[in-house]
Amino acid sequence: FHFFISNSILQMAKTIFFLCLVASMCNHFGFAFEPAPLQDFCVADFSSPARVNGLACKNPMHVQADDFFFSGLTTTENISNPSAGSLIIPVTVTQIPGLNTLGISLTRIYYGPGGINPPHIHPRASEILTVTEGSLLVGFVTSVPDNRLITRVLQKGDVFVFPVGLVHFQRSVGNGYAAAWAALSSQNPGVITVANSVFGSNPSIPGEVLAKAFQVDENIVELLQSKF
Repeated sequence: FHFFISNSILQMAKTIFFLCLVASMCNHFGFAFEPAPLQDFCVADFSSPARVNGLACKNPMHVQADDFFFSGLTTTENISNPSAGSLIIPVTVTQIPGLNTLGISLTRIYYGPGGINPPHIHPRASEILTVTEGSLLVGFVTSVPDNRLITRVLQKGDVFVFPVGLVHFQRSVGNGYAAAWAALSSQNPGVITVANSVFGSNPSIPGEVLAKAFQVDENIVELLQSKF
């Protein structure tokens, strides 16, 4: 009887340990990107030599309103990227230090006629995009083996979501300018523009690698690399 009780207690202890382990893992994956802040705010201290996953906190007594403020999203039709025909204004922790640890950021995008936000990836964030002017063709590509293109034309007031880590794009398909707001689930979502990364890396990816990967002649690879 004593052995039976001890064995039951042991089994219960094992069960409790297993449940705690599962809970711990769920909690870990739940905060896989940016943990919830443990204080009112953690304004980024860009001068700190500390190396952490994110940015060190400024002394809260030195925090000012400007640490939570950014100005520069007024409507404009000036295009900063003539080759793409678009203007992208990010508002991440770099622009607003007060975003540090909050897990959010914002982007304002303007598109000239036929302008694009070229195929790119946000390695640390999902994105939700709202069209405020014009019409946009948007889409993303699922991962292998399907490589399925999910695409739709959006009008003013429409909303579309791009899941984290997937290649996605936008293109203005109206007669005039288009504009959109994009919210992202990271203070520092990162951007990997596919063409720039592949053909504009420093140093360059060997031409024979790209020629075989894209199944084209090396002369074509050299031409593409010269443009980035």
